[in-house]
Amino acid sequence: MSERAPIPEAPSEARAWALAGALLAAGVAVLAAVLSGLVGQTARQPAPAPPAIVSVAATPGTGANSLAADPARARALAHARPAILARPATAAQRRAFAGYVRASSPQTHILAAWMAGFYPIYAQAQSTFAVNWLLIASIHRQESAFSTNSTTYHGLNFAGCCGGPMQFNVTNGGAGAPSTWQLVASSYLYGHRPAVYDHRTATHPSIYDDFDAIMAGARLLSADGATLSLDGGAWGAAYDYYGHDAAGIEYADQVLARAIGWSQHGFCVNCGTDPRLLAAVHAAYGAPVAEASVGATAAVKRRG
Repeated sequence: MSERAPIPEAPSEARAWALAGALLAAGVAVLAAVLSGLVGQTARQPAPAPPAIVSVAATPGTGANSLAADPARARALAHARPAILARPATAAQRRAFAGYVRASSPQTHILAAWMAGFYPIYAQAQSTFAVNWLLIASIHRQESAFSTNSTTYHGLNFAGCCGGPMQFNVTNGGAGAPSTWQLVASSYLYGHRPAVYDHRTATHPSIYDDFDAIMAGARLLSADGATLSLDGGAWGAAYDYYGHDAAGIEYADQVLARAIGWSQHGFCVNCGTDPRLLAAVHAAYGAPVAEASVGATAAVKRRG
């Protein structure tokens, strides 16, 4: 007769409590993971970062590279017809210029998550048209406060001429002449459209599509002399973008000063522009063009 197998001992009470405690701890950990989003969701992709800054732009002076030292160049810029003019300089626009200034002020707080969708577009525009993305972004800021203005994605602006994130003129054509938008609408074809971004329209091109509009803005700036440098060429392109008048000079001063400041201190969507930098840009570029414009006007009156 074989020996009986030993009767197993009942687990001790201490071990039972230890097992129960371990199971409870594991359950709490799983619950916390679910509530925090670590379980039951796919891994989230990190938000896009701003493109790398090409180079740190020096604060402009009134030396050899400035318009202050080259009156002939200042006069030529003041009176030359740009390759592509973004909008006509009208009295209504001059009166409403303060609206652009308010829209571009740091009082309009822009969320980081909102900006992330524009970074791949800025990078693509820079690589496609060789225009510094900080200049493109500064124009975007000046025109529609990074697309946060209430009418960005529908209708036209206060002057009834321009619309979209980059405020393209769709009304200055006619009699066989294309509008500004028609001249650059195909710009999106030259780059690679991001797979996902906000406010993508169903049809292209559209002044309300962020990619279409920003690519067109970069091409317009390139056509009017902007490059990767934040210099007099960038100032002149911004001057052309708005229009040739006193408001256009102030507009170009602000746009370039902001872009230079970003290059020096990092891209900061809610930071104001250093008044000293703005004054330096005006002295180097804005003031000479303003003086040339006034001089030409006076000469015309004398001849009349």
